[in-house]
Amino acid sequence: MRAKKFPGVVMTARLECSGPCVAGRSMRLCVLVLCLLPHFGWAVSYKQGDPVILYVNKVGPYHNPQETYHYYTLPVCRPKEVRHKALSLGEVLDGDRMAESLYNIHFKENTERQTLCKLTLSEKEVDQLREAIEELYYFEFVLDDIPIWGFVGYMEESGFLPHSHKVGLWTHLDFNIEYNGDSVIFANVSVKDVKPEPIEEGGGDAGHGVSSGGLTVTHTYSVRWFESTLPHSRRAERLRDYSFFPKTLEIHWLSIINSLVLVVLLLGFVIIILMRVLKNDFARYNVEEDGSCDDLDQGDNGWKIIHTDVFRFPPYKSLLCAVLGVGAQFLTLATGIIVMALLGMFNVHRHGAINSAAIVLYALTSCVSGYCSCSFYTQIQGQRWVWNIILTSALFSAPLFFTWSVVNSVHWWSGSTQALPATTVLLLLGAWVLVGFPLTVIGGIVGKNRAGNFQAPCRTRNIARQIPQQPWYKHTAVHMAIGGFLPFSAISVELYYIFATAWGREHYTLYGILLCVFAILLSVGACISVALTYFLLSGEDYRWWWRSVLSTGSTGIFIFVYSLFYYHNRSNMSGLVQSVEFFGYSLLTAFVFSLMLGTVSFWASLAFIRYIYRSLKMD
Repeated sequence: MRAKKFPGVVMTARLECSGPCVAGRSMRLCVLVLCLLPHFGWAVSYKQGDPVILYVNKVGPYHNPQETYHYYTLPVCRPKEVRHKALSLGEVLDGDRMAESLYNIHFKENTERQTLCKLTLSEKEVDQLREAIEELYYFEFVLDDIPIWGFVGYMEESGFLPHSHKVGLWTHLDFNIEYNGDSVIFANVSVKDVKPEPIEEGGGDAGHGVSSGGLTVTHTYSVRWFESTLPHSRRAERLRDYSFFPKTLEIHWLSIINSLVLVVLLLGFVIIILMRVLKNDFARYNVEEDGSCDDLDQGDNGWKIIHTDVFRFPPYKSLLCAVLGVGAQFLTLATGIIVMALLGMFNVHRHGAINSAAIVLYALTSCVSGYCSCSFYTQIQGQRWVWNIILTSALFSAPLFFTWSVVNSVHWWSGSTQALPATTVLLLLGAWVLVGFPLTVIGGIVGKNRAGNFQAPCRTRNIARQIPQQPWYKHTAVHMAIGGFLPFSAISVELYYIFATAWGREHYTLYGILLCVFAILLSVGACISVALTYFLLSGEDYRWWWRSVLSTGSTGIFIFVYSLFYYHNRSNMSGLVQSVEFFGYSLLTAFVFSLMLGTVSFWASLAFIRYIYRSLKMD
């Protein structure tokens, strides 16, 4: 599928910000925060005959959910003056560009075969419509925050010899709207019992309703109201009925329980075996030991013999601390998003609420990354703390900006609504400059001043011990394969639903299951890291610092490989626009998982190492 530009509409979007603020710098900061916050609207009440505004939003290929264009880029009925709805930041990031339509809908008033407009299409416009229909273009309307989807036209192919290829345009839409009291509950569009308007090849010269000026079509619509017993607070359940998720949660829960049992068995096996081995190690190392930790028998072998090197600080200390800081930030961010979702703040009618909340939380949790990074950097005797703060701030934001620049340029070139307007770009840049970066600096300064000494049970000698040659199964690549595959296997079931939601038009609603899977992922990552660290130390290899981060952090590689599998085998996505967005942001997602799991892995390994060396008898 090739990228295309459609003339006729200027892509604009207004950000909606409101609220009292004081003047000056506080005024600017307040406006910024209000623009970033997600908008949570209350129920709209209507009276008999009140107008209900139907907004047209976007169109695009059905199999490419992120390749969307403004609805008015197609030759359809439009008002003389296109008036756009004020949008929240999350809606703009979702590619929404809502504009008022010509549909005249009144509360609880049925309408039959109302004429919307009469159009005379040129040959070029007919070809444009035919191309959109052949590429399975769907449209999205919005009525009272309820998304309404439908196809632009109808295509039928049959036979081989002779081959039949029919393309038709839906010129009549039936709107079915459910209400309860004074509130709208649900709405959808139907083309049942409607004949499409045929669009033949070379529609400007032949076809239905042809005049000397081109193809003439008349667009009509009907509106039917139905009373519902569902209260407004539960209207999200109507949209869930049409979800791709299993109709009964038992099927989904069964798959999760199956993964949970396997994970519990795996962790139990690792913990029991590891504890038995450690018990034997403690019994052997503590027999007739005298003196301090420095006086242990140098003739023995295993993890005890490297006690004077195991706490030797690693190379690239600033980068390591930056990884741990940003990883802690995303752990906080992910937990916050899941908790907010469990509280019901992201229902299916709040467009872009998750996007807005994620941006706000990312900016506010920047202090976490600065604090964790600079605090640990000071503990391991790092000197260039200013550079450490800058590196921490840029570790994720720089790859994000580069990826976004490439993706946004492709969307801008194709005329897609996913291309962010200049005002939105300035707003996001302001959020990072005025909120994110300053909080990173503040967190770093606080972390530096409050950092204590690095708690090492044993002293580190000046001369490093020579590391013996390791067998192949203790190499970094093998540990990364083991440490990455096991956490990935724990989330592989849920990963399909997450991908199908992120790269589709569905809404994820099973946040309780997501919380369980997230906890399982972190637990598996921590336990596997401890086991691999023990095997590393048993071979008298004390280079565990970066190894602990990479072993479980390699889960991100498996997630990216799964994204390749999903793209080619589980989806029908195609074309430059969709492919660039999919692979660009999938790579970023894999990077985020690597940071989170690498952080959990490192702290679990550090706690384990401190425990085993502190447990040695020191008389």
